[in-house]
Amino acid sequence: MSEPALAVDDLRLAYVVRGRSLEVLRDVSLRIEPGESYGLVGESGCGKSTAAYAAIRYLPPNARILGGSVRLAGRDVLAMGTADLRHLRAETVSMVYQDPGQALNPTIKVGPQLIEAFTVLGLQPDEAAHRARDTLAKVQIADPELVLNRYPHQLSGGMQQRVVIAMALACDPTLLILDEPTTGLDATVEAEVLQLVRDLRIEYGTAVLFISHDLGAIRSMCDRVGVLYAGKLVEEGPADEVFDEPAHPYSVGLLRCLPRHGSRKGAQRLESIPGFLPEPGADLPTCVFVDRCPLVDDVCRTEVPEWTMFDDRSVRCHHVDKVPAIVHAELPAGVEVVIDRSTPPVLELKSVSKTFHQHGKKVQALRDVSLSLYAGETVGLVGESGSGKTTLAHTVLGLHPPDEPDTIYCDGQPLVATARRRADDQVRAIQIVFQNPDSALNRRHSVRRIMSRTLRKLAGIPRSEVEPKLRDVVSSVRLTEQHLDMRPSQLSGGLKQRVAIGRAFAGEPRIVVCDEPTSALDVSVQAAILNLLADLQREEATSYLFISHDLRVVRYLSDRIAVLYLGRIMELGPAERVFDGPHHPYTEALLSAAPSVEGNSRPRISLEGEIPSAVNPPSGCVFHTRCPRRLDGDMCSTIEPPLTPTPDGGVIRCHIPFDQLSRAGE
Repeated sequence: MSEPALAVDDLRLAYVVRGRSLEVLRDVSLRIEPGESYGLVGESGCGKSTAAYAAIRYLPPNARILGGSVRLAGRDVLAMGTADLRHLRAETVSMVYQDPGQALNPTIKVGPQLIEAFTVLGLQPDEAAHRARDTLAKVQIADPELVLNRYPHQLSGGMQQRVVIAMALACDPTLLILDEPTTGLDATVEAEVLQLVRDLRIEYGTAVLFISHDLGAIRSMCDRVGVLYAGKLVEEGPADEVFDEPAHPYSVGLLRCLPRHGSRKGAQRLESIPGFLPEPGADLPTCVFVDRCPLVDDVCRTEVPEWTMFDDRSVRCHHVDKVPAIVHAELPAGVEVVIDRSTPPVLELKSVSKTFHQHGKKVQALRDVSLSLYAGETVGLVGESGSGKTTLAHTVLGLHPPDEPDTIYCDGQPLVATARRRADDQVRAIQIVFQNPDSALNRRHSVRRIMSRTLRKLAGIPRSEVEPKLRDVVSSVRLTEQHLDMRPSQLSGGLKQRVAIGRAFAGEPRIVVCDEPTSALDVSVQAAILNLLADLQREEATSYLFISHDLRVVRYLSDRIAVLYLGRIMELGPAERVFDGPHHPYTEALLSAAPSVEGNSRPRISLEGEIPSAVNPPSGCVFHTRCPRRLDGDMCSTIEPPLTPTPDGGVIRCHIPFDQLSRAGE
């Protein structure tokens, strides 16, 4: 038998912090065979990235290996000197990080950066340049010469990630480590990147260690999966078996956090894992999951569970026989919010456009967008990056004024175009929850100061009355008073997002814009935040504009969905119909690109090229240059289709008659 690409045995690792040794990997053992793809899943803080960095000994100075071994392509990584380790990283293993924008030097063109990846291997400049062009072609970049002469910021996120993958493939690596490589990408680009990695893995025979919060991507990509909790592997086995019939309570908990196909907030609540991860270095003498497990008993608290082996799987649990009961348990019921559309909408856009002027050119980011939002309703905005979702949100917020004489209405009254000129009641009426709470919260201020300032300045509450109202807000977002005196840096990602949501709701807004509020969160924290948003909406009749690349999350929370492409609404309708069909060909392509944790994804519909430039949009239907169902003749390329009403009260922009648009999967 050949050597494994990666063999980790009983690895123990700790970080030394202020003289204390905090153990973060506890007897981790895993093997990845040549050509195999292995997925590592678990909440943030479980040790996934630490395990990957330990595999190549790329660790901070305070890291200490306490025991075990790591062999990469048969070589003992822990016994290597500095020079050998440098050669190993250059010639045997490569890594693709989450943010390609940070992996590329913004001041240097792509060409010199990619060529350098070959010259460090000893190639002459001419040969390195030739290999760089060939490698870009292999990662499906149609015009390598053009890309080589661009700076990273001139490329889309998907194109940047392809360049980083090309750099990683320069050495024909034995092991390719992917650390959240698709988190910031939209569904179509994510599908392209994942398919690219699959194809290259087959071509090069490269082993892949894939780390991701996206369990659908893990299932679609990986042969085997390891579930890591508090630095310890608790389950391992073939991906299909682990996802279809998880055998450890923690694996069950992760999967039950996810919105499943067709699930909606009114029908059922999501099930989040109670409690929190143990602190790094916590004393865990028995089962590491004991404090959060629904099956815990005295045996769990007194005895260390050994590996239970069956078929090709292994699980570390005392109660494997009881796990199926919680796998198939009913989820808690949700409460449907009744939306009265006979009343005037709280927000109304009537043929709103937004044009930017850059370097003497007009960039039409929005064109003739008409949209209504009713009390207690959620409208989801979906589409690829560059489709106009965030521009629409910022225009509603007053960060970008719409083109004159376009007007946006709130509660029937025209909104002043810019936020700075709006009256306090208009500012208070529309608030936003951003994707990254670290950037949205002042890290120097306590939670008490952050929320109190909003209550005083925005809600106009006198200083003497702030404290009782503050306690109400904190309670509504499921925080406790002990959190009030903490700073954002002392809170987990989920708690920080709760603070951001609490701040948005402190002024009792009519509308909250949610711009990717869960994309950076673990599935357990995501479930808790989605439940919280649903609860607050039911209690306050607040309306949401909800933006996300995660189509399952959008379907779960949304009542209606608007699909944007190149600044135009291509489709708007009830969530069930938009997802189940008949639907626009662009919507169909988006849905086919989304990976499914159930393993029953639609056949993928590949779109040609990238979204066109808003500076020079295509004539006719703007989607015709990429549409897999464009009609014969010149109609699609010369005539722009109007927004046609659909029987369910929605609209669709397509020359194909609504009754002829096939349902998904047919």
